[in-house]
Amino acid sequence: MPWKETCIVDQRIAFVRDVLRGEASKSELCRRYGISRPTGDKWLERFELFGLAGMDDLPSAPHRHPNEVPKELVEMLIALRRRHMTWGPRKLLAYLGRRHPDVKWPAASTVGELLRRHGMAVRRVRRHRTPPYTQPFADCRNANSVWCADFKGWFRTLDRTICHPLTITDAFSRYLLKCQSMPRAWTVPAQTVFEAAFREYGLPQTIRTDNGAPFASKAVGGLSRLAVWWLKLGIVPERIEPGKPQQNGRHERMHLTLKQETANPPRSTMRSQQRRFDEFREEYNELRPHEALAQRTPTDLYRPSPRAYPARIPEPEYDEGLEVRFVRPNGEIKWRGQRMYLGQVLAGENVALEPVSDEHWLVYFYQMPLGVLDDRKRKVWSLAAAKRKGWLSIDALASPFRYAPETGQSEHV
Repeated sequence: MPWKETCIVDQRIAFVRDVLRGEASKSELCRRYGISRPTGDKWLERFELFGLAGMDDLPSAPHRHPNEVPKELVEMLIALRRRHMTWGPRKLLAYLGRRHPDVKWPAASTVGELLRRHGMAVRRVRRHRTPPYTQPFADCRNANSVWCADFKGWFRTLDRTICHPLTITDAFSRYLLKCQSMPRAWTVPAQTVFEAAFREYGLPQTIRTDNGAPFASKAVGGLSRLAVWWLKLGIVPERIEPGKPQQNGRHERMHLTLKQETANPPRSTMRSQQRRFDEFREEYNELRPHEALAQRTPTDLYRPSPRAYPARIPEPEYDEGLEVRFVRPNGEIKWRGQRMYLGQVLAGENVALEPVSDEHWLVYFYQMPLGVLDDRKRKVWSLAAAKRKGWLSIDALASPFRYAPETGQSEHV
């Protein structure tokens, strides 16, 4: 005959059943089941309160924990998260800590667990990451030393209008200077946005962009009409290498946040989309803590440039010994009885030529070297091609102009 298997819960139920039958006293039944009289009373009381469900063991965890986050703090964290669903625990704590410095806030890991409990956290997929390419950012030591600009990928508003936002940021402080919706990536509207930024914030030393229109072209030196205008204002155009957006990574990271906050979903019209861009810019600059800024906001670090937008653009003053030529409306210069094509983006401007050998001349526009004029083949070569051919050394690429960091003005070397 097999042994009978019983569990503790079954024995508790049997004890209560025998007591209710009244065939034996409570003390005798306690001795029979091997329990004390207080234990028997406890299970009888549990049965009266909860029935058979009371025979199970209750959780042994304490009802309250000494380090438990107060309910009012949890409510504040959850409410802020609902308003900013892309903010993580560190940003939430940085924002609330600035406004309530006397409150002892929990750790970021605790806030992350609270968000998961309330169904407000999504685990990110870990991706393989390559080492960052930081060389282009070495000079971002001060506000307005480098501005970054780009057109965020276009999308359609709900009325099917194309929206192609132009964004401009300060690389040092991450301050979002402009976020303007535009129908196309065209030169004239873009120049209008940049001019408004220059008038409001002053002039930067450098503007970093990609190699697409309207920032670059196939003209000599890759200049576009926009880049020519920047050079005339004393701003150095800086272009990242093709296919390497990580060289403008700070700006690209802002674009990810911009897309999450303003284009998912898009607004009904271009005007309402621009209103959302304006709201985002205010929030991004003044409210949103940035981990790369030690949880400060861009407004805490950004200051307008001391270089004001000029009422009149001065003409270039090239050094003595350089050959100066006027670029005709068709983009050509006259050189030793021959016509040499530079590009229509330079029409109406003066360029300078510096001899680097008996047959080769380095072409400058303001402080920027553009290419090398080959006197024998009557052709203008790119700087990269001239270096490959051995016509240029690194010293020969030094510009006859440089920037003085104290004033931001161009002066002779």
